[in-house]
Amino acid sequence: MSDYIVTATAANASIRAFAIDATELVEKARTLHNTSPVMTAALGRLLSAGAMMGSMMKGDDDVLTLQISGDGPAKGLTVTANRHGQVKGYAVNPYVDLPINDKGKLDVGGAVGNGTLTVIRDMGLKEPYNGICNLISGEIAEDLAYYFNVSEQTPSAVGLGVRVAKDGSVEDAGGFIVQLMPNAEESVVAALENQIAKIDSITEMMEKGMTPEDILETILGPMGLEWTGKEPAAFVCDCSKDRVSRALAAINVKELDDIIQDGEPIEVRCHFCGSTYQFSIDELKAIREQASGARLKQIQIQDEFRQ
Repeated sequence: MSDYIVTATAANASIRAFAIDATELVEKARTLHNTSPVMTAALGRLLSAGAMMGSMMKGDDDVLTLQISGDGPAKGLTVTANRHGQVKGYAVNPYVDLPINDKGKLDVGGAVGNGTLTVIRDMGLKEPYNGICNLISGEIAEDLAYYFNVSEQTPSAVGLGVRVAKDGSVEDAGGFIVQLMPNAEESVVAALENQIAKIDSITEMMEKGMTPEDILETILGPMGLEWTGKEPAAFVCDCSKDRVSRALAAINVKELDDIIQDGEPIEVRCHFCGSTYQFSIDELKAIREQASGARLKQIQIQDEFRQ
C-alpha cells in the first residue's frame, strides 16, 4: 500500500483520529495541473484533508466537496472525495509564485488570502448538507479546525503539510485530524491539548520519516490509542465522455442551439484531471434532442400534477 489513511480511537473512544500519507496523490495532482510550489502545498493540504474527511462518511455513494474561495492570487481551490480514500481537486490559478513567508515557509496563506471555506456533504438526500465559515488564516489546517469547531461543534486539531523539493516535486505530503467526541471528559480535553502542544509540525515529522501510524502514536499513544482501520488513498478522477454529455444536456437549450449554430465541434476539458472530450455537431444535436425530450417529459409530469 502506497498512500493510505489510518483511523483510530483513544481515551475509551472519546477521541477519534485520522492520519494520511498522501505523497503520491499530491504528486499526481502536481503533475496533472503543473502547480507552482506554493500551489502544490495549498492543493496538497486540501487534498489530504479531503481524503480524511471523505473517509468519515458512511454511504458508498456519499460525496464530500471542499471549496476555498479567497481574494489572494490563487483565487480558489476545489476538492471532492468519497469514503473510499479517492480524492481529486484543482486550483483556479495553479501558477501562483510568491516569496517564502516570514517563517521561511511556502506562503499558502498569502496565496489564498481572505475568504470562505465551504464544506458540502452530498449523502443522497434531497438537498446536500452545506457548511460555510470565514477563513481565519488561509493556511487551510487552521481554517478546517475552525470550521469543525464552529460549524459542526466538534473540537478538532488539524495538521497538514507538504514538503516540496527544489525541483518542484513532492517529497512528502500528509496530515492528521483528531476530534473530541461529545462524551469526552475535561481531563481528556486537557490531556489532548497538552499532547498537541508538544508535537512537531507535520512537515518536520514527515521529514523524519514518520508514518501516519507514528504520527498518531506520538499524539495519542499515552491516551490508550486503538487502531480501527487502514485503507488506500489515491487521486482518482471519474470523468468520462458520458458524464460530460449529461452535463451538456443539463445546460440551457438556447445555449446548446447557439453552440450548434456556430457549426464548430467543441472540446470540453475536465477541471480535475485535464482530460479533454471532443463533441461533433452531430453529437451536440443528439444531446440537444435528449435535453429537449427530458424537459418535455418534465413539463408533462408537472401538468399531470396540476390536473
